[in-house]
Amino acid sequence: MKKLVAQIQAEFEAFQKNAEAQVVKGNKAAGTRARKAALNIAKLMKEFRKVSVAEAKK
Repeated sequence: MKKLVAQIQAEFEAFQKNAEAQVVKGNKAAGTRARKAALNIAKLMKEFRKVSVAEAKK
């Protein structure tokens, strides 16, 4: 579970960096990277939920 949380944090940091570059600098490529990171975060969050529920049932 710790590895999963670390992956989520890394993706969120990438999202923040790219989203800021899009908003502040108008970098369109950064916007694309931010959207990709957002999709990856959503997938990781679903996986976290599964793992968390499984851990709670133990």
